[in-house]
Amino acid sequence: MEAVHAQVEGHYRSEIVDGLRRRGGELTVGKVTVRLAKQFGFCYGVERAIDLAYAARKVFADRRLFILGEIIHNPEVNRQIGELGILNLLEKGGEVPVETLNSDDVVIVPAFGTDVQTLTLIKERGCQIVDTTCGDVMSVWKRVRQYASEEMTSIIHGKASHEETKATASRATSSGKGHYLVVLTLEDTDYVCRYIEQGGDRDEFLSRFEGAHSEGFDPDQHLKRVGVANQTTMLRGETEEVQRRIAAAIHRRDGGTTPGENFRFFDTICGATQERQDALKEMLSSKMDLLLVVGGYNSSNTSHLAEMGQEKLPTYFIRTAARMESIALISHYDLHSKQEVQSHNWLPEAPLVVGVTAGASCPNNLIEDTLVRLFALHNTSREEVLAAALA
Repeated sequence: MEAVHAQVEGHYRSEIVDGLRRRGGELTVGKVTVRLAKQFGFCYGVERAIDLAYAARKVFADRRLFILGEIIHNPEVNRQIGELGILNLLEKGGEVPVETLNSDDVVIVPAFGTDVQTLTLIKERGCQIVDTTCGDVMSVWKRVRQYASEEMTSIIHGKASHEETKATASRATSSGKGHYLVVLTLEDTDYVCRYIEQGGDRDEFLSRFEGAHSEGFDPDQHLKRVGVANQTTMLRGETEEVQRRIAAAIHRRDGGTTPGENFRFFDTICGATQERQDALKEMLSSKMDLLLVVGGYNSSNTSHLAEMGQEKLPTYFIRTAARMESIALISHYDLHSKQEVQSHNWLPEAPLVVGVTAGASCPNNLIEDTLVRLFALHNTSREEVLAAALA
């Protein structure tokens, strides 16, 4: 693993980012100042997942290697995993083609984990499994299994289509006693709270949350006793508000008795996610002209960083530095339309201060590319940026 980790670091490390960290996260070259959030980029869980994938390729050099989807939500990293000869079993979407697997095959479970049903089918095929599931995700699984053992419904704050939430939801029902409901927004939460207190139209409820609840879920029966969990990459403040509102609704419904009888919750926000959110919040308290958020567009934790930035100043969520096409044009991800859009005249005239951050699935070399491109747009070479960062 030490040798593999060194190989991975060779792919993803950055002298400029390392130098900028040593300088306290701020660098001025010419009339451009860059501020880097104190916490950004790869977390331990992501590094471990990538290391294990590289190690699997070395250990099982003569066997077929597969992965259940993307190892993390970063297209550049996933491309390099593919170049190792690790094939994505979900590349074309749909169900895992387990019938194509045999006992000589090796299957990697990504950092988000996978659902119980898929894991069972792969085990039945006799495959060797390399499990890179993040420990924070496993903590959530433990929590929802506990709720199920108490015959409580797990209300999961997250995205119903996200791999992690699907994996968590499957643990809520694996014992045969539990149910789950996924809520994404506070509007969803308020709708559920009204139903908890007042009841309502059952069919309307099930239609609203189609694809976001367990089979056989009945809001008239399965909202009596609930426990709240979450996708680990959600905004802490929003998850806490979901918990508060549901607890209050149960408290009122039950006539003022403690909600603890029919309500449970546990803090399951990923530590690395929270560190990056806290660091960005601190950086946003300083004066800056704009913010660049770097990472995969399907990365939940990165999207939340972009949301935080948009509340304060012009923010551009970019996958790679190549999206900064010129001073006059940038291609970036729009969180509302959920597609890449173009903005013109996005970069103010110097002097200017630009904040930069990245989600837990973004490697340092992509952050370096962003810094280098930003300075290049102001006629500063990479060599000059590197010299300033190491000075």
